[in-house]
Amino acid sequence: MLSQPHLLLVDDDAELTEMMREYLEPEGFTIDVVSSGVAFQNASFQSIDLIILDVMLPGKSGFEILREFRKTSSIPVIMLTAKDSDVDRVVGLEIGADDYVSKPFNPRELVARVRAVLRRTSAESKPVASTHVHVGDVMLDSSTRTARCRGQVLDLTTAEFNLLEFFLRKTGQPVNRDELSQAAFGKRHGTMIDRNVDTLVSKLRRKLDPESGYEHRIKTVRNLGYIYTQPLE
Repeated sequence: MLSQPHLLLVDDDAELTEMMREYLEPEGFTIDVVSSGVAFQNASFQSIDLIILDVMLPGKSGFEILREFRKTSSIPVIMLTAKDSDVDRVVGLEIGADDYVSKPFNPRELVARVRAVLRRTSAESKPVASTHVHVGDVMLDSSTRTARCRGQVLDLTTAEFNLLEFFLRKTGQPVNRDELSQAAFGKRHGTMIDRNVDTLVSKLRRKLDPESGYEHRIKTVRNLGYIYTQPLE
C-alpha cells in the first residue's frame, strides 16, 4: 500500500461523493470517483488501495458488482448502504465486503473505518518471516530458539540468539550498532549500549568459530558496525 492511500468511490450521488472527497483528501487519501457499474468495470485498479462501493447503483447493484469483482481481485471494499438492514450487511460480508457503512453516516466514522480496513488488510498481506534460517554451516530455528553451527548446537544467551538471527537475515548487508542493539536488547543509542554490542559480537564470534579466526564470518566495518559474510565452502 502507498504512503498516501488511493481510494475509489463508486456512487451515483455527486453531492455525497463530493462530501466524502472533502473529508477524505485532507486526511491524506487520493480519491477517484466513478458513478456506475459500467464505469467501475472500465476503471483501472492498478494503484487502488480500497474501494467504497454503494449498494444502490444504476444498472447493476453494488452486490452484483462486488460478487463479480471478487472473482479476480482482493482489493478491500467497504459497502455503503442506505438501508439499516442486518440482511444487507450479512449479504455484503458474505460475498466479500470487508466492512460496511450505513447512510447517513458520520464522515469521521467513514474515515475511521477506511483506516481500520487498510490497517487490517495491510497486516494480513505482509509476508510472514520463516522461522528457519540457513546460511552456510549455520542453521537457526526461531520457533524453538535453537541454533546449530557445523551440526553442533550452540549454547547462546537470549541476546546472542537475537543477534545471530538478525545477522543471518541480513547476511551480506552492513549493519550499524544501533540496529544490532535494537535486535539484541530492544534498545538503541548510547555509548554503553555500543560497548555492549561490541562485547556481544565478540562472544558470538567465539561461539561460532572457537578454533579459527574470530572474524571468520562476522567482520568489522570501520566507522559503521559489522557485516555477516557467508563462509566459503
